[in-house]
Amino acid sequence: MVVFRKFHLLFLVFALLTVSLLNGQQATIKVLDRKTGDPVLYAHVSFEAIASGIQKHGITNVWGEVFNGMNEKSVLTITYVGYETLFDSLDAGQNKTLYLNPAVVNMSEVVVTAQYTPQRIDKSIYKIKVIGVKQIEQKGATNLADLFRDELSMRISQDGTLGSNLSIRGLGGEHVKFLIDGVPVIGRMDGNIDLGQLNLSNVDHIEMIEGPMSVIYGSNAIAGVVNIITRENKNSITSANIDTYFESVGVYNINGGGSAKKKNSTISLSGGRNFFAGYSQNDTSRSKQWKPKRQYFVDGYYIFDKSKYRFKYSTRYFNEILVGKGDLMYPYYETAMDNYFITKRLANSMDFGSRLGKKRFVNILAAYSLYHRIREEYYNDLTTLEKNLTFQDTTEFTDLSARAVISKSDGSGQFNYQFGIDANSEWGKGEKIEGTEKFIGDYAAFLSINYNVVTSLSVQPGIRYIYNTKYHAPLVYSVNVKWLLPENINFRASYSRGFRAPALKELYLDFVDVNHNIKGNENITAENSHNFNLSLNFQKEAKKKIYGANVDLFYNLVNNLIKLTPMTGIAIPNSAPYYTYVNIGKYITNGIQVDLNYSFYPRFSVKAGLTETGRKYGVDEDYQVESEFLYSTDLNFSCTYSILKWNLDISAFYKYTGQYPEFSYDDITKTYFKGFIEDYHIMDVSLMKHFFKRTLKLTSGIKNLFDINTIKSTLNSGEAHSGNNDFGRLTGWGRTFFIGLSYNFNNYQK
Repeated sequence: MVVFRKFHLLFLVFALLTVSLLNGQQATIKVLDRKTGDPVLYAHVSFEAIASGIQKHGITNVWGEVFNGMNEKSVLTITYVGYETLFDSLDAGQNKTLYLNPAVVNMSEVVVTAQYTPQRIDKSIYKIKVIGVKQIEQKGATNLADLFRDELSMRISQDGTLGSNLSIRGLGGEHVKFLIDGVPVIGRMDGNIDLGQLNLSNVDHIEMIEGPMSVIYGSNAIAGVVNIITRENKNSITSANIDTYFESVGVYNINGGGSAKKKNSTISLSGGRNFFAGYSQNDTSRSKQWKPKRQYFVDGYYIFDKSKYRFKYSTRYFNEILVGKGDLMYPYYETAMDNYFITKRLANSMDFGSRLGKKRFVNILAAYSLYHRIREEYYNDLTTLEKNLTFQDTTEFTDLSARAVISKSDGSGQFNYQFGIDANSEWGKGEKIEGTEKFIGDYAAFLSINYNVVTSLSVQPGIRYIYNTKYHAPLVYSVNVKWLLPENINFRASYSRGFRAPALKELYLDFVDVNHNIKGNENITAENSHNFNLSLNFQKEAKKKIYGANVDLFYNLVNNLIKLTPMTGIAIPNSAPYYTYVNIGKYITNGIQVDLNYSFYPRFSVKAGLTETGRKYGVDEDYQVESEFLYSTDLNFSCTYSILKWNLDISAFYKYTGQYPEFSYDDITKTYFKGFIEDYHIMDVSLMKHFFKRTLKLTSGIKNLFDINTIKSTLNSGEAHSGNNDFGRLTGWGRTFFIGLSYNFNNYQK
């Protein structure tokens, strides 16, 4: 018996030693943080055999290790949010320790907007700003209005009915090109895209170029380009997510989706519902300053990706109902007039890209976009609950666009180029369109050449020829310079001509009722511009510290600026004051922007900035406006502190929006006067924590900490489209508390 026990004990010891030896012989990949030397937990590791193409996937454990089960030479790819993607080669059964570089200040972000081929942001000849998904989550942003309201050089204007719109460096939203994966967004109200209709539920990051991009993107790109890049499943076999968001003002959002990948094909479908209950600062009646609304949205795509070519089909659908309940009507207060605004957006696109040899690429993008808006007015009897339709009008815009680009891009070459054709056809239909249907087409060819004079100096001239079916367009051209100076200093300079053809509404709008009297003007002239930009960027890395500064100077001169203007001496009985679109001569903006950043990796980061923007209207013979620059100042500050052992980020975002002087028209004296919009402070704070191997994420915080609602304005608020007449300038719906919960599942194994 004793002998048996001894034999049993020896057998167990032998078995344990054998298992240990076998485990020691397993090939292991160890992934470490290059700055701290700490293991990188839950990084995704992809193995692809060079000869057979067999793929395997793994996730690093708490020691930063993953098993290498490949029996042949393979290519290794390691990805993780917040780090540069690492590519390496690997022999069969090889042990290896690899180091990931943290992407602390987004210098390693790969961008696609206006590029010959996707490239790192610091290599681009354009100054591009990237807002990644982590910053979107830290802000608790659900749409572009939330995301941009603390950004420098950007001003968000709010309207309880028309939504949110954006100006950049003193130029309005009609001068900003909005894209989703390169497809133009249509459906402008008074020249602006409602930022509240561009939700962020399925967004990977935002790429922004502040400055003229007319050569590459044509009309509406004088002030810059905002390109929303949607999320794609690049690695996991299957994935799923569900996100919920609640805000104490009465916001209830939920969305989710899933995707599957098999060999070269990937398919994805996502959707959601957003709800806002409406808000008024003091009023508890039926009529709200901020109108209640409900949104539905569905996105889907299919991708076929081979080594030399890639095809993507995507579709996006959006449906919004905004409810404008009226006040009770005199004398019995038992009836009311209610308005319903129904907006539908549909976009379908096909994107094909292929490599031609080693250095040349072709990309073809075609899209069909539809914007449909219905306004319905009902006489509502609140005693019988009966509703009678008293008025209805429909506006519809359809856009067909196509873009084909051939480019040569060689990182080590001296000469690269990009040649493309761009076609946009737009139809407008509806009761508010003169003649009920109009068409305008814009067709262009463009060429840019990148010449590396020396390793540190690049020059990129460009030219765009435009044929517009309504207007004679000038030849648009630009030149960009990028110079890498000693001490990690990047100097960028650019000059560009710009062109903007009037939109269909500016030409043919016919909107007359008790509250509106707006007429389009077929005789207005297209805008053209001269734009200058200088940028100096410094970035330094010293062990765990990264710090830098950026200085931008800009000057924009717009000729024949189109503006909706009140007309004197013209009145129509029982209607509102008469407005129409006119050219008001020259409009100039200039200014300076300074940004500072500091990071102590991986715990702390802080950013601060200041911008001074001046605006000047040239003297016009018909509309005498005092010729002087009107300046406004903006400041912002943001910081994030990470408690690593708790997987917790604490963030704060602050902006001071300075007093905004502006010229306004006085209906009584029939003259222009200089007024202002009051300055204000806004601040958000948030906490973001991850659970269960970062699959579950909780975000919570306070928005609008200083409880800003409306701000004083001495300007004439009774504008043609304004919803701010009785309440001043709407800015926010006061201090609110928010909480968001997100679950993400990824399966990397078959």
